[in-house]
Amino acid sequence: MVSKLLVALGLMALCVVIHATGLTLGVRRLRHRAAIAQQFWSWTRLFIRLASRMILLHLLEITVWALYYVWTDAMPDLQTAVYFSAVTYTTTGYGDLVLPAEWRLVGAVEALTGILMCGWSSGFFFVVVSRMFVEPRPAEPTP
Repeated sequence: MVSKLLVALGLMALCVVIHATGLTLGVRRLRHRAAIAQQFWSWTRLFIRLASRMILLHLLEITVWALYYVWTDAMPDLQTAVYFSAVTYTTTGYGDLVLPAEWRLVGAVEALTGILMCGWSSGFFFVVVSRMFVEPRPAEPTP
């Protein structure tokens, strides 16, 4: 059980790395585009690109978990594993598929990871949206 928990924590860490990398790259692009985007449609396009990037990051993270489930024979095939992983990561939890008993703690860690990553994305999106309403301030002089 401890070894499976360590594996789950490793997968969680990989999701954090994927998310941090994706959002960091997104921030770099946003800084450039934020100076340009002053009108409604410009902001709307920016939000669509940002939401798309976040969805793709989540899908990549879901796929990482699914590949692990297939690799360890916890799920029979990739299609089933991706479906199970998406339902678990998003905490939808239909219950039509379950992991073998020895892997259930891993599934719980995936659900917790999904909650954290979705919360991180929501917080990031909120910061971007809130900056839309903040007028740029002149830089303060350094002493």
